[in-house]
Amino acid sequence: MANLFRFAGRSRLEPRRIPREDHPVSRKLISPAALKVLYGLRDAGHEAYLVGGAVRDILAGIEPKDFDIATSAHPEEMRRVFRTARLIGRRFVIAHVRFGAEIIEVTTFRGAITDSHERDETGRILSDNQYGNLESDAFRRDFTANALYYDIRDYSVVDYTGGLEDVQDRVLRLIGDPELRYREDPVRMLRAVRIANKLRFELEPATAEPVARLAPLLREIPPARLFDEVIKILMCRDAVANFRGLRAYGLFAQLFPDTEATLVRYPAMTGFVERALDNTAQRIANDQPVTPAFLYAALLWPMVAERFVRLQAEQGLHPNAALSQAGDEAVARACLRVTLPKRFSMPMQEIWELQPRFDQLQGNKPKRLLAHPRFRAAYDFLVLRSETGDADPALARWWTAAQAGATLPESLDDAEDLAAESATAEGAPKKRRRRSGRRRGGAGTPADG
Repeated sequence: MANLFRFAGRSRLEPRRIPREDHPVSRKLISPAALKVLYGLRDAGHEAYLVGGAVRDILAGIEPKDFDIATSAHPEEMRRVFRTARLIGRRFVIAHVRFGAEIIEVTTFRGAITDSHERDETGRILSDNQYGNLESDAFRRDFTANALYYDIRDYSVVDYTGGLEDVQDRVLRLIGDPELRYREDPVRMLRAVRIANKLRFELEPATAEPVARLAPLLREIPPARLFDEVIKILMCRDAVANFRGLRAYGLFAQLFPDTEATLVRYPAMTGFVERALDNTAQRIANDQPVTPAFLYAALLWPMVAERFVRLQAEQGLHPNAALSQAGDEAVARACLRVTLPKRFSMPMQEIWELQPRFDQLQGNKPKRLLAHPRFRAAYDFLVLRSETGDADPALARWWTAAQAGATLPESLDDAEDLAAESATAEGAPKKRRRRSGRRRGGAGTPADG
């Protein structure tokens, strides 16, 4: 693709317009709510374009999920067109237009970046309520692939930055000088990793080069905003690839410095985190519920487990007290970088604090644990630990059998027998009996870990 900097100094650029017959973007692929917003703005005399991820994804052969719209209408004008429009944002005001359960984000064209924009000492833009036209808006976008506009008037795709060519070449490229653009908003580094993995694109070399060097700029981003970004990048189908990308570029160390330090000291724990992320990705692919509480429980567990052992060894704390203190310390330190709301941190800590109780197999303790409202999440966590060497696999099998059978297994060996009988009943190859030859009946289907 020709160098975008050739445009510098020109007062006006003529965009490339791709007619409807030469691109796959169709109204059939756009949500009815987004079409209502596009037509409503057009009929009110405003320019209106579908922009960003929806256009990019359709061109890349992916079903779009989010439909964002850019318009010449100012926020107050949008409210006159749509009674359901709600204005939000301080740094730049946008409108959320609701149609039923769907919310369409509508943004006024942004103005060009100038020296008058308020910045902090790192170059991050602090105030941005300046409006512009379609051209200035295109060059304010982060990546060329996100600067493609679908014009509802003639159904053409408008391209100012060479984004169509980059989509065809499967390359993710920042618009403008990469270092300057990352300094304007360091979250773009996280977006670069996430979008490249989602689309199976390569990061253009100049776009990738500054990331590791500028990763510390993430410390300037409010922790609440980073919480939202972490959810986007790690609670998705590409979670493992994103995790590896974050670590490769030094970004994960800025988000979770204590976890990164623990993974460096104990590389085997990396397998546990990746297994948890893969589990989350599979649940998302199967339309099963996922929660940030479980995700964060896995992300912070390496430092919790290390601190748990140290508190017992150095201070002689009871396991329950040691785990509680280790969890409190982990949450407090993590929140310095990434906010973790209490609605997630409290169930997360319950998942941790239930782990020692899985070792208690005698008396009524197992039955009480089975009845605990957080049992299932804690059990799933135990299974993940057992799959990566952090817990005894026989213990996980015992609790699997305990959920499946009418009576609790008397020992870990009994749990092995119950699991073998269950597998046989389901048509799996019959497993070898243990040496004593004793087998038990009455096992049901093991719960899915």
